[in-house]
Amino acid sequence: MQQPESQESSSLQAIQRVLESLRNYQWISLGALSSLLLLTIANALTPQIFRWGIDQGISKQNLQIVLYSAGWMVVAAIARGLFNFGQSYLAEAASQGVAYDLRNKIFSKIQNLSFSYHDQSQTSQLLTRVTSDIEQIRTFIGTSLIQVIGGIVTLATVAIVLLVMNWRLALITLTVVPITAWLMTQFITRNSRLFRQVQEQLSNLNAVLQENLIGIRVVKAFVRESAEKSRYTTLNDGLVDANMKTIRAIRNTFPFIFLLSNLVTLAVFGYGGGLVINGRFSIGELVAFNSYLALILQPILLIGFAAPAIASAATSVTRVYEVVDAAVEIGDRPNAIDFVTCGGRITFENVSFRYPGATTEALKNVSFETKPKELIAVLGMTGSGKSTIMNLIPRFYDVTQGAIRIDGRDVRDFTLKSLRSHIGIVFQETTLFSGTIRENIAYAKPNASLEQVIAVAKTAQIHDFISSLPDGYETMVGERGIGLSGGQKQRIAIARTLLTDYSILILDDSTSAVDAKTAAQIQAELDDLMRRKACVTFVVAQRISTVKNADRIFLIDKGNLVAQGTHEELMQTSPLYGAILESQVKQKENK
Repeated sequence: MQQPESQESSSLQAIQRVLESLRNYQWISLGALSSLLLLTIANALTPQIFRWGIDQGISKQNLQIVLYSAGWMVVAAIARGLFNFGQSYLAEAASQGVAYDLRNKIFSKIQNLSFSYHDQSQTSQLLTRVTSDIEQIRTFIGTSLIQVIGGIVTLATVAIVLLVMNWRLALITLTVVPITAWLMTQFITRNSRLFRQVQEQLSNLNAVLQENLIGIRVVKAFVRESAEKSRYTTLNDGLVDANMKTIRAIRNTFPFIFLLSNLVTLAVFGYGGGLVINGRFSIGELVAFNSYLALILQPILLIGFAAPAIASAATSVTRVYEVVDAAVEIGDRPNAIDFVTCGGRITFENVSFRYPGATTEALKNVSFETKPKELIAVLGMTGSGKSTIMNLIPRFYDVTQGAIRIDGRDVRDFTLKSLRSHIGIVFQETTLFSGTIRENIAYAKPNASLEQVIAVAKTAQIHDFISSLPDGYETMVGERGIGLSGGQKQRIAIARTLLTDYSILILDDSTSAVDAKTAAQIQAELDDLMRRKACVTFVVAQRISTVKNADRIFLIDKGNLVAQGTHEELMQTSPLYGAILESQVKQKENK
């Protein structure tokens, strides 16, 4: 577990990193700082105008001086308004720029992170970091940071003016500064972990919300609305409790600051009043001094109020950079070459693989070699490792041991972009995006003509269905493909893959949601296409009926390649193959 000291150091380093990103907006930032300095000067001059008007105008009954001082106060007020607007507007512009860069940076990093990272990360956590955490950072830069800098500049300016006016009275006034600074430092140090807990609670709440929205049909089907409400309410209560802890932490710190400021005000009034009575201080100077006291207390309070936001922002910055700095496990080797042509010889050399965090191997010493234009079927029970083999060829994961070669060259020697762009894959789980059916089919090839889209749709046996829709290929697909059956979504996914410039084709149980008749039609259409276009094709399936015509069938069991051969050969040599076939025949007879 990370110690509080290291957490604090990490938070400070993260804050420093996000401040360094302001270099991209240095002129805007300089403009905000310039406006801030001019605002401070205008604030510092205002009490002196009061002093001049009282001592030289009111006390001496000089109406001209009173009018002059009133005029200059109007000018100072206008200047304060303009400079305050300038520093607020420019600071907000800089913060929006930093937030924009961070959102792009974290989204780009998420695109490049490997499957193993996404396997172990909650989607809700990533969503919270892209949205809530970056918004905390934006608020920190646009509001809290300018408050802190303005407070420090104002304190330094006013302290100098007070010391020049009356150093004894100034020392009494300035005692509030180090004490308040110590209190605020203690507050941030003690409660940084608490603010992290608030963000984590928010992430957990978002996780339940996301799961519920995605699985709302399951919730309703099993009448679990009450249980889901209870689960959400429990986490919501936890978030409220965490937020209330931060409120209590604020309550335990800020009353002392307010009390201290009031005591200093009394001390200034008492000591300064005595100096006025003794003729050592003018009334105008006392009024000005009291005005400066407010100028000191105001930035201290602003810094105090900014402290929780700073603590929260430090946590958010750390969480965002955890993603930005995450290691990309799958990447290009130095001097990696482009994958251009495929002869059709794919070799697995004693390949073993274990998923990150798993205790057992998903594949164990798997070895085989394909031939050009060969159609390979990969068969096995659920969880046997069929899809794992397919995920290793395009390097969604890298092997734990052994090597995978294409035409004798290790797949890790190719650039990822070129390798994956030449591998067409239909995943077991179909994902469609918001947009039209045509846009979904042409997802990997947006400039494809309608004729090309229709051609692959016909091969995937989905053209007739699309044509029957009122808007045809321009029909909008609902969120996650809602409104389409599982088989229709799978066929759209097949069409999408067939439209790519693939050399190697992988169909990972791609017709599992399609009826047997349609699956046979798709298979018949694909057979000729696969043998003409692909240098080698892998078909992952559970139904033997869909892979009988394969050149070779690989039988996978518990991560091992236990048998290979044609359908007829495996019928004679593999008891496991025979048992699978017998069970599927019985299932068909019982229907």
